[in-house]
Amino acid sequence: MTEAVLLVGGQGTRLRPVTVNTPKPMVPAAGVPFLAHQIARAADAGVTHIVMATCYLAEVFEPYFGDGSDFGVHLEYVVEDEPLGTGGAIRNAARRLTGGPDEPVLVFNGDILTGLDIRGLVESHKAAEADVSLHLVRVSDPRAFGLVPTDSDGRVLAFTEKPQTPEEIVTDQINAGCYVFRRSVIDAIPEGRPVSVERETFPGLLESGAKLYGKTEDTYWLDLGKPESFVQASADLVRGVVASPAVPGPRGESLVLPGAQVAPGAKLFDGTVVGAGARIEAGAVVKGSIVLDGATVRADAQVSASLIGARSVVGERTVVDGAVVGDGARVGADNEVRAGARVWCEAELPDAALRFSSDR
Repeated sequence: MTEAVLLVGGQGTRLRPVTVNTPKPMVPAAGVPFLAHQIARAADAGVTHIVMATCYLAEVFEPYFGDGSDFGVHLEYVVEDEPLGTGGAIRNAARRLTGGPDEPVLVFNGDILTGLDIRGLVESHKAAEADVSLHLVRVSDPRAFGLVPTDSDGRVLAFTEKPQTPEEIVTDQINAGCYVFRRSVIDAIPEGRPVSVERETFPGLLESGAKLYGKTEDTYWLDLGKPESFVQASADLVRGVVASPAVPGPRGESLVLPGAQVAPGAKLFDGTVVGAGARIEAGAVVKGSIVLDGATVRADAQVSASLIGARSVVGERTVVDGAVVGDGARVGADNEVRAGARVWCEAELPDAALRFSSDR
């Protein structure tokens, strides 16, 4: 049996206003809450028991996932009254783990989409008799991430969290947010206070001589912290760029959920999702976007690389490109909402209120 801790306590501030009413892991991607993809992939890899470490809007997880039986796992929930950081959350969840001190515990973040071979990471951890094994990926610009250089055997040499100077960029390998811990290492994390595994636990283990290994895998990896990344992840799941057993339909250019209405002449492509009860009117073009439940995209509107919130309305001939429209918002006709703009939940934008000059 493999156990896991799933970290889902963050507030998702970079995804607002989508996360005002919904925690980031519960925002739908490819037709289901993003968390469903992670749980399904973990179950496929042989994980049988998952402890979900929750904090922000903690009450919404259990009504959807229940005891996990629909996903083939046993799910339990632990709530942080105050945010405890990554290490503190892992330690807080450990009280629900059942394995012995030398058993492996998979730990993964609720905002990462990856094609990682989870079973392979656990097996390599056991073979190396490691204290902690880390999934690493290579990126072209590592400045926004934690750098993890390793030796020729994969043993971790150092941790540099978000390097500030060129001299600190000693590798393109970054911490990809999935780990395997020896259970006894988790039990040694201090209780009852915030702890960062990146800044405190891992450097402390390295200093003490613990065996930390990195497994660098050339696979799909995407941090879903920003709206454009979340929308991209959903589109990639729909198109089958990265696989998930939780996608509720065949891979293709679009995914239309039951109860949605797509008028003749409307065009959906590049991995677009249309949620239950949503409506796409005639002449509308929706490209690589998420249209959540009950939303309406009116006639001749153009929506590209955007997230359209539940029950919201995009007016006739309006262009939404690389933007977020919050739940219940109404964007009037003949507007242009572009380049990272965010329309807040329940906001109303009048007709032709926002336009961009064509000669810019």
